[in-house]
Amino acid sequence: MLPETIEWISEAPMLRLLDQRKIPASVGFVDCLSYEETARAIEDMTVRGAPAIGVAAAYGVVLAAHSDLSIIDDALSRLSATRPTAVNLFWSIEKMRSVYNEHKNSPELYLLLESEAIKIDKEDREINRRIGSHGAVLLPDKASVITHCNAGALATSGYGTALGVFRAARDAGKEIKVYADETRPRFQGGRLTAFELCEDGFDVTVICDSMSAFLMSREKIDAVITGADRIALNGDTANKIGTYGLAISAKWHNVPFYIAAPVSTIDFNCPNGDSIPIEERDHMEVKMIGNEILVHEGAKIWNPAFDVTPAGLIKGIITEAGIIEPSRIKELQKSTA
Repeated sequence: MLPETIEWISEAPMLRLLDQRKIPASVGFVDCLSYEETARAIEDMTVRGAPAIGVAAAYGVVLAAHSDLSIIDDALSRLSATRPTAVNLFWSIEKMRSVYNEHKNSPELYLLLESEAIKIDKEDREINRRIGSHGAVLLPDKASVITHCNAGALATSGYGTALGVFRAARDAGKEIKVYADETRPRFQGGRLTAFELCEDGFDVTVICDSMSAFLMSREKIDAVITGADRIALNGDTANKIGTYGLAISAKWHNVPFYIAAPVSTIDFNCPNGDSIPIEERDHMEVKMIGNEILVHEGAKIWNPAFDVTPAGLIKGIITEAGIIEPSRIKELQKSTA
């Protein structure tokens, strides 16, 4: 059984996070007692995945409120500065900010903030199951799929987005074989996706990122499904670095490429992919594996954490509201207004 990614311990209060830096070598947890500890856990990727960091940030605001109501503005600003690309983070923080602004003079402010964070947490699990249900119908009874990075229970409150589709398909009686890109430079596919799928009894094969195109040329792949960190209004989508190249390969080999993500991942204020901020991380993530240096000290390193897949390469976006074509996102904005 998979351990809980995020656990809120109300009586402490304390936020317990599964330490994803150590998987699969060990399973451990980090306990956050303050918003600053929560922010650091998001930055160092103790917790990662767009929906999960949004939920963690919401609980970080609650920890700030428990400590001192006068520091909530500081907490909102600090948590907003942790990861720039994943829009779910900002969506969640704005939810908490709204409760704070509306009830800042209420003696029940702490309880109201806690209730909102718990609601965000619970709704994420429910949304993921709806995404899975919608996406499962896209797969044949016996399907081989490719996914990139980790968009599963470890990246959310539970169940997952892209991996939630695979779980729902299997629950519907379908036979699912998953190829997981290792996802350099932090190996979220090899470490995390393989871990949770193996723990759940899936047939999973890990491949290097550079192997996907050749795999599609040799094996029948029914779909490529990944998660997303931000979706622009025109359907351009930011996801873990390597997704763009995977989508190009899928297009060449006539394999449908899908994004699985909640509506909260859509940034209706972002017109296109050029407007999505791309986080660049420490060059040592590329230069080293563990304690071993692999790159000459004189070589420069470029380490964007995400890339942007153009809408034209995406067949559909699987959301809790159904499967939509990228060109129809504006219609979804009207229906959710």
